[in-house]
Amino acid sequence: MSDSKTPVTNDLNKLFDKIKDVRMAMLTTFDEQNNLHSRPMATIRPEADGSLLFLTDAHSAKVYELNKDSKVNLSYADPSTNVYVSVSGTANAYRDAAKAAELYTEPMRAWFPQGKDDPNIMILKVTITQGEYWDTPSSVLSQAFGYARAVVTGEASKDDDVNQHAQVVVK
Repeated sequence: MSDSKTPVTNDLNKLFDKIKDVRMAMLTTFDEQNNLHSRPMATIRPEADGSLLFLTDAHSAKVYELNKDSKVNLSYADPSTNVYVSVSGTANAYRDAAKAAELYTEPMRAWFPQGKDDPNIMILKVTITQGEYWDTPSSVLSQAFGYARAVVTGEASKDDDVNQHAQVVVK
């Protein structure tokens, strides 16, 4: 949750724009002891309804965990561009052979040996409820400016022209 100074928007496209070049997310679920359990997942694409799609194996622990508690978090990080995104929502795994074939790409054969027709492929759909992003310019000049301003003013760098932080809430 962000503080009262964090700008709030309802525009999911801002989140999608931040993660479009960050292929891998860390998907966090709750395990059977109610502990957090994270694993990397390749984001396939955002959907028109504002959800994010992944492919998963029907026999994976995450499918079991989501049946018990559908709340999830997705974390995206690209340190090379200083973009960080956190997405909260609910997830469900379901079978849809036509959709799986549409989303499948050949490198996925490592997880689905029978290819796009593998009977264990499930769609994992994350319906976003809210998200936050942090986007700091990666140029040395921008970071030096923020550092110099903090030294001169004695105040920590703020979410302004040097740093961009916003919360996205889905209505």
